Amino acid sequence: MSVESRGCESEYDPKHGSSALRKRVTEREPHKGNVKVAENTETRGANNKHQNHSLNPRLKLQDIGGTEHVLGLKKCNPPASTTSAHQEWTVYSLILVALLSLCTRFYKILEPPHICWDETHFGKMGSYYINQTFFFDVHPPLGKMLIGLAGYLTGYDGSFPFAKPGDKFEEHNYAGMRAFCALLGSCLPPFAYLTVLELSKSLPAALITASLLIFDTGCITISQYILLDPILMFFILGSVLSMVKFSSHRERAFSGSWWLWLLLTGVNLAGALGVKFVGLFVILLVGMNTVRDLWSLLGDINLSLVLFGKHLLARVFCLILLPASLYISFFAIHFLVLNKSGPGDGFFSSAFQSRLIGNNLHNASMPEYLAYGSTITMKNVRIAGGYLHSHWHLYPEGVGARQQQITAYSHKDFNNLWFVRNQDFKTENPTDPVEFVKHGDIIRLEHKETSRNLHSHLHEAPLTKKHFQVTGYGINGTGDPNDFWQIEVCGGKPGDLVKVLRSKVRLIHLSTGCVLYSSGKTLPKWGWEQVEVSCSPYLKDTPNSQWNFEDHVNAKLPNISLEVLKPSFPEILLESHIVMIRGNSGLKPKDNEVSSKPWHWPINYQGLRFSGVNETEYRIYLLGNPVIWWLNLFSIALYVVMVTIAATSIQRGIQLSQKARERCRVLMEGGREMMLGWLLHYLPFFTMGRILYYHHYFPALLFSSMLTGITWDTMLQSWDLFVSPPVTQRIYSGGVAVLIILFLYSFYLFHPLSYGMVGPPAHDPSSPMAGLKWMESWEF
Repeated sequence: MSVESRGCESEYDPKHGSSALRKRVTEREPHKGNVKVAENTETRGANNKHQNHSLNPRLKLQDIGGTEHVLGLKKCNPPASTTSAHQEWTVYSLILVALLSLCTRFYKILEPPHICWDETHFGKMGSYYINQTFFFDVHPPLGKMLIGLAGYLTGYDGSFPFAKPGDKFEEHNYAGMRAFCALLGSCLPPFAYLTVLELSKSLPAALITASLLIFDTGCITISQYILLDPILMFFILGSVLSMVKFSSHRERAFSGSWWLWLLLTGVNLAGALGVKFVGLFVILLVGMNTVRDLWSLLGDINLSLVLFGKHLLARVFCLILLPASLYISFFAIHFLVLNKSGPGDGFFSSAFQSRLIGNNLHNASMPEYLAYGSTITMKNVRIAGGYLHSHWHLYPEGVGARQQQITAYSHKDFNNLWFVRNQDFKTENPTDPVEFVKHGDIIRLEHKETSRNLHSHLHEAPLTKKHFQVTGYGINGTGDPNDFWQIEVCGGKPGDLVKVLRSKVRLIHLSTGCVLYSSGKTLPKWGWEQVEVSCSPYLKDTPNSQWNFEDHVNAKLPNISLEVLKPSFPEILLESHIVMIRGNSGLKPKDNEVSSKPWHWPINYQGLRFSGVNETEYRIYLLGNPVIWWLNLFSIALYVVMVTIAATSIQRGIQLSQKARERCRVLMEGGREMMLGWLLHYLPFFTMGRILYYHHYFPALLFSSMLTGITWDTMLQSWDLFVSPPVTQRIYSGGVAVLIILFLYSFYLFHPLSYGMVGPPAHDPSSPMAGLKWMESWEF
């Protein structure tokens, strides 16, 4: 049912937007048919003949009790009896939506009882929090912290390794982490329902939207496993709902409910960004809405500048300072909990690692100055720079000289160890006095494991073609003059000693004059996807060409404490963000991993295997309900046509009924917010260079589903432009019912995608999914 105002007309002024809506309020006297017109105090004494017809369109009315404001637009309420009945139906419908959402998300929540898809990553990271073990991930920490907290509170002890998809959980308690994600995923349909209800004031529009999300197999599947996506979407949709609710309280500025929704908007924005950087898109959406809102307030001449300043400060505090503080606090908790050395150490600087318990640099002591004969590791000083590394593998044919590979490797490894030798090809005598390495010295670096020397020559580097190749060369430490490197301390002068950890050094190749360089480019499979090391003829001083000595062992030298190296919180916060951003941009597909392109997503071109491959296995396939996804795509085009017609009609001054003007308002205001949300959460992926996956579209799907509800509700109501009201009502009721039945039936057909398939695949006529493989690219 659509909520329509009795005795109230509103008119949309395209030049002044929502603030210029003009109203005509009528009330009928008892026992009489004549109409009285409510008067503004400013117009009392005006000619009485105007009171019996309509108000002057320029007349300003005082606020009349019972008005609501949606995104700044005023709309008159129906009488109290109608409102009460509508509110009851709204509450009953919300309860039904919540129950259906919970049932669809929690059904078979424990199946399959093994790791599915990215549970191997995020379940493992939850375990790291329980064990306080430091790790590296390309996303901010909030989502993983919440997963770890859910596991801890439900009895999971963090001992399961989450090694690879398909590993059985056996006696380990994984139910709590899955249930937590499913619970947040279950909130999405109710949130969408309330958002669309607030924007459109139409219960059927809200029910259509909720049905789209309840019966979408993709939303069900992605909510049932230990993943970040349901947590991210919970905060995104929570931000949108809070924003819309706050906008509806515009005329009750600084009331308790006004502050509540504004604060909740800020909290949800912090949550969205704290789970994934995709949260920046909803921050942009709320920011654009806030700027538009403030601009409207600034144009209100009845609002003093002092009061406008209060509005501005309230939004700055709740939408900027509060989210920023919460976001930073997530990282403070993250660093506080993860205080033990783990697999993520090598991605960070030596100073960062010195704060991790169990790391070789934590409370460590080592010789202060570099000396010949020492065993060392060298780390590139750029953020996320790796250790100078070598292994027995050779460069392949056609890639420079076929000599031993030299790479940069982000993890701690025995193959990162090197001996510091002088330029003479002879082994140091243990009885010789200690000789320190100084700025300007000529040295050799001998790989401890393979006894090859760090070497360069005029062959081009494997990826950076204008650079020279760096290899491992020689036998048992002997080689040729291309093994000699001059060490320079950045900012140093001849004779300066090289300080371990604190000195940034460059290695200049003596024969070619190039500088040892880590490009940051990832080598192909033959290079084990490690980072290219080359010799750059461009001698500009950059972090890529700077290194520091991290580990340092020399039995002849006394050790000093490294306590002074521990960084401050702002330093580690900045470093962690740089590492995350670089890690995100460098993501590449793994073997046999299915990636996709953004244009694939709205057409539901290809899904993702969550579990199982052959007919004997329990198979889960992440794929959206095709009826729902294709209807959403069609509805976007339909919305563009409808809003164009609506805007053109208003601009041309076409006389429209009150109902038609109200529908235009919903399309141009509520629909605009959803369309903008879809664009902001979809189009940026076309500009990204990193690997992309099908599940990246799901935040945008939330907005397209809400837009579908608004669009179809408006279109079905618009039949009153062509047929009589009784026929329109039958078309409207029948259309809504057909849509919901269509969603339910398509869910019945495709529900095995979410709840498990066994037996032959869909292309086999004997398969239970036979006939449902509507696209060749689907792999179930």
